[in-house]
Amino acid sequence: MKVCGFSFIRNGVKYDYPFEEAIRSILPLCDRVIVAVGRSDDDTLAKVRAIDPKVEVLETEWDETQRAGGRVLALETDKAFQAIPEQYDWCFYIQGDEVVHEAHYDVIQKAMERYKDDNHVEGLLFNYRHFFGSYDYVGARYAWYRREIRIVRNNKSIYAYRDSQGFRMQPNRKLKVKLIDAYIRHCGWVRKPDALQQK
Repeated sequence: MKVCGFSFIRNGVKYDYPFEEAIRSILPLCDRVIVAVGRSDDDTLAKVRAIDPKVEVLETEWDETQRAGGRVLALETDKAFQAIPEQYDWCFYIQGDEVVHEAHYDVIQKAMERYKDDNHVEGLLFNYRHFFGSYDYVGARYAWYRREIRIVRNNKSIYAYRDSQGFRMQPNRKLKVKLIDAYIRHCGWVRKPDALQQK
């Protein structure tokens, strides 16, 4: 079984994203990770390149006309996903403000192995824990999404949906997924106040 991670980031340092931790958190489960790095005003590109030899950078240019509704985020996600070579079975997506705890590695690995040859399973669904303000507080209201797909098959008919929160199959079908007993920790609201204001 071969696994390729993928992600995107731009101005990660400027906006105080934990993108290095995000990428490192999936590295133990991946043979390779492709990161679409948009043209930045800081040293994000250099920092991504320095993470690990398994990390491959895809330099991109964001289409500023596609910012409405976060569409540009999906386009950048798709660039990284489409760059994954065909020999990989699973593709593990992580955003620049998410991390996977090592306590869940075994569950994730076993799920990928279990469903690798089951073509009825197109993705793996993760539970979410949203930190808010600090790592002492967790968002628990209905507005916080409870689950999202973060591992998909290497099928290029799959695409990032809306603002890249999840995935769909062309033309617009929900993926057939299995919920696994693992969490993605979302840290997007635990950043420096000035960075949040700039964003």
